[in-house]
Amino acid sequence: MELTAIIKEGEKQFVALCPEIDAVSQGFSVEEALDNLKEAVEVYIEEMGLPEEIKRSDTLIAHFEVFPHGETTRSIRT
Repeated sequence: MELTAIIKEGEKQFVALCPEIDAVSQGFSVEEALDNLKEAVEVYIEEMGLPEEIKRSDTLIAHFEVFPHGETTRSIRT
């Protein structure tokens, strides 16, 4: 089964999130954070089962842009 990992660099460690089941883990390297996340996901699925929404749909990752301080373009405001 293929799931998603979102990994961000924190102050002291890398933080890894699996958005499909809201599992989070961390590690001192990207690889360690991902390995720890895999273990957390395996334990979650073993204990709780596979969430129904994962069984029937794919996850879509989209990037979007926001403008700080309300600097939205005028065409969106009107």
